[in-house]
Amino acid sequence: MAFMKSCEEWKPLMVMVAINFSFAVVNILLKKVLDEGMDHLVLVTYRLSISTIFLAPIGYFWERNNRPKLTLRILCFLFFSAIVGASLTQYLFLLGIQFTSATFACAFINIVPVITFLMALPFGLETVNLKCSSGRAKVIGTLICIGGAALLTLYKGVSLFNSQATNHAMNNTAKLSFAKRAERWTIGTIALVIGTLSWSSWFLLQSNIGKRYPCQYSSTAIMSFFGAIQSAILSFSTGSNHSVWILKGNIQIATIIFAGMVGSGLGYVGMSWCVKKRGPVFTSAFSPLVQILAAMLDIPLLHEQLYLGNLLGSVIVIIGLYILLWGKKKEMQNFVTKLAQETQENKEQEPQLPAITVSCDSRC
Repeated sequence: MAFMKSCEEWKPLMVMVAINFSFAVVNILLKKVLDEGMDHLVLVTYRLSISTIFLAPIGYFWERNNRPKLTLRILCFLFFSAIVGASLTQYLFLLGIQFTSATFACAFINIVPVITFLMALPFGLETVNLKCSSGRAKVIGTLICIGGAALLTLYKGVSLFNSQATNHAMNNTAKLSFAKRAERWTIGTIALVIGTLSWSSWFLLQSNIGKRYPCQYSSTAIMSFFGAIQSAILSFSTGSNHSVWILKGNIQIATIIFAGMVGSGLGYVGMSWCVKKRGPVFTSAFSPLVQILAAMLDIPLLHEQLYLGNLLGSVIVIIGLYILLWGKKKEMQNFVTKLAQETQENKEQEPQLPAITVSCDSRC
């Protein structure tokens, strides 16, 4: 019994580790196909379409017995969830990945827990009490993360690797002028900042959706369907050539299938489940794993450069993040302890009923 309880407690952690590993692989594959010239919106549309086709039958059969009524209000929530969590966010991150690097883009994901925490404060989903150590830790961790994010954005620094493979990658971008490269890096950074804000708001919105419609497969399938339509409309409205919809090569087909089924499919289902179980801040707290895993794959496989500013900013962000998480954990422990004490006090203050003795006289 205790073993089963321990497994249940560790299950959200194991799920988030697996999800972030898959996200790191997806980011590497996306960087590869984007460099080959694949259109951003076409990639997002195909990816979300695959996710919808994959999850729709699973949600229909798996959740048909306990699925609540799908109201217009829930559909509106899922429509906006598709905007901030699927179509818009994925487009912005793809733009950021193409104009910067997969490692740099993943570094911005580290800021998501802090932004989620700050956004949760006005809605009462998070609280801060500066009189206790947990509240001060959450504030200090937030400020450190913001400082690390500023360093990550404003300071690039020198390249830390000068191998032949890296020099080959540098020669591919040397054709662009310095001003053009700086412009692309700036556009990519702005896209990543907006995408981070959008991604953070999705966790809060998903927290609300999980309470009203607690069917992860069905809700993710509907969200992916809305996101695919939004991306397709946006692609056609920008006047893109119809030839961009033709997939070229096995790597593009494999990337779309893997990103759709695992990245936008099972990954979103797992995150929705973790938000329901542990809340938005816990779920977003595993974001630094994406950068670590992506860097381990990005540098040797795609020969991307790692700059000093990227490294220092990421380390500072991760330090601030885990100070924030320590404060969050301490706050939960204090809450549980206080709740147990109040329960014990209420039991002690309950009035004791007087004992009543009933005697039976056997005499007639």
